[in-house]
Amino acid sequence: MTAKRDIRIVFMGTPDFAVATLKSLLDHNYNVVGVITAADKPAGRGRKLRASAVKQFAVEHNLKILQPTNLKAESFIEELQSLNANLQIVVAFRMLPKVVWQMPEYGTFNLHASLLPQYRGAAPIHWAIINGETETGATTFFIDEKIDTGAIIMSESIAIGEDTTVGELHDDLMVLGSELVIKTVQLIETDDVNTTIQSKSDDLKTAYKLNRDNCKIDWSDSLDAIFNKIRGLNPFPAAWCYLDNNDEGPLTVKLFAVEKRKDKHNLSSGQLIVNKEKIEVACKNGFIIIKEIQLPGKRKMDVKSLLNGFTFAKTAKLL
Repeated sequence: MTAKRDIRIVFMGTPDFAVATLKSLLDHNYNVVGVITAADKPAGRGRKLRASAVKQFAVEHNLKILQPTNLKAESFIEELQSLNANLQIVVAFRMLPKVVWQMPEYGTFNLHASLLPQYRGAAPIHWAIINGETETGATTFFIDEKIDTGAIIMSESIAIGEDTTVGELHDDLMVLGSELVIKTVQLIETDDVNTTIQSKSDDLKTAYKLNRDNCKIDWSDSLDAIFNKIRGLNPFPAAWCYLDNNDEGPLTVKLFAVEKRKDKHNLSSGQLIVNKEKIEVACKNGFIIIKEIQLPGKRKMDVKSLLNGFTFAKTAKLL
């Protein structure tokens, strides 16, 4: 039986997605000698400094925390070296300079929420749904000079349901990913890693960073494309469009839970059909049925609650 290596881990991550992996490492009694996370940022109406989800968890578990603003700073490099880690694990952090990822003896590996080489980039969970995929997964790979291109250690797939939202898939991949990281560490621990170089293909889909423009709904798109975009952005950051409700001027609205109904009709794209219980939006080959919506300055609400206090003009449409 091969003797296990003595693993000393530095963990790097920031959001809730990363917390599940850090917790799993501790639950499996791995020695986490340091946690690297983002600096505290102003948040909320009071703009008080708020710690990242990873920092909050690390504080609760008395872990050593570093919050560098410059990953190339000499002071940070020296402090990182002093932790004497031999493995670094990255989950939803930021691009690392070579001096950092080359530091540990057993390398630095990253958990990415897609089946690489597909969906390299910032928002792989969102784009898998937006593009109508029926399967995605998680991958661990050793970091190299480029983004999400390193040699693959392990990957596991997961099905995407027809109505799955990004929030639901995020939570499923958070669990799958944390389990995959443990399996990866176990391979490194026993010196049993066999990596696979990522295939080069012209048919790769990219997980572009989300912004206001690519989160806007185009009501001239097909029924399925619109439905996938809305669920692929529900609940965060949310798909949006304009509501033209007569003389009020266009209002920015966000859509959350929706259903789709295939149907032939002669209505223009974006035209609304409103009754006491539901709102339907006409688009190519069917209707989007809105279940949850958010108006400017208001909280997210179900359509029945909205219709109790908001009046739609007969000519109202979404743009």
